[in-house]
Amino acid sequence: MTKQNDISDNLASWEDRANVHANGGYGDLDEFVNDSSAITGTVKRDLDVLQPFLPQQSLTGQRLLHLQCHIGNDTISWWRLGAQAVYGLDFSPRSLEYARRLTKQAGAAVTYVERDARFASTALPDKLGQFDVVITSAGTITWLPDLKDWAESIADLLAPNGIFMIRDNHPLLFALDNEGMTIKNDYFSGTESSYDADTSYTVVTDSSEKQTLTHQRNHNWAHDFQEIISALREAGLVIESLGEHRETDWQALPMLTFDRDKEGWVLPAGYPQIPLTFSIVARKN
Repeated sequence: MTKQNDISDNLASWEDRANVHANGGYGDLDEFVNDSSAITGTVKRDLDVLQPFLPQQSLTGQRLLHLQCHIGNDTISWWRLGAQAVYGLDFSPRSLEYARRLTKQAGAAVTYVERDARFASTALPDKLGQFDVVITSAGTITWLPDLKDWAESIADLLAPNGIFMIRDNHPLLFALDNEGMTIKNDYFSGTESSYDADTSYTVVTDSSEKQTLTHQRNHNWAHDFQEIISALREAGLVIESLGEHRETDWQALPMLTFDRDKEGWVLPAGYPQIPLTFSIVARKN
């Protein structure tokens, strides 16, 4: 099977996931869009990483692109934090349908574009060199088979002195295979994991809410730190920060518990404490 076939499988799965996430999987989205002060937990954690590198530590007036934006609740959050000329990009048409609907309901100003994140710059030729901030976060690059075009697109779209931030699943989680503390997969880049999943990653609190995915085949790819950092540097970006964090945005391992104060999933006391997410901030000179 070619990588393009793998991407097609992933797209079909994410079209189904969009339906699940927009209809209860991501909680009460009506409440979210109608509360103009609401910011998602994912974006709060992203902002903690990004803020020290922003002018006056503020997004106000910053032109922002959100890659792999899915159904738009995080993208709306970035707009609410003061970003302007906000764009969201995703490869799933159905996700973008929901994103546009939520954005209209929220009264936000976001433009959505359909494209594979690896080729974002070809979707936005009139925006080359214009974004002050490019963001991607929470379960993104493991769905991309390679990062060279991805990194080059980011560099092409950033304005001089612009900032790129990624906060994503730690590469170690790929090796653990979401099952526990036992290594199941190779850690290094180039490793592919193909699997079937009949439900999405969202937590079901009531059995009646469980929604089965029609398209269940998925493909993920390992990206180790050497590959991620090398791709960004070779694209011309300068690494300014590397972080490893104890919280993640979903129940990536079965023993994780939800910490309401941190609005994220953590390892309980008594388990070896390992990083669950990482972050990188890079700048275009």
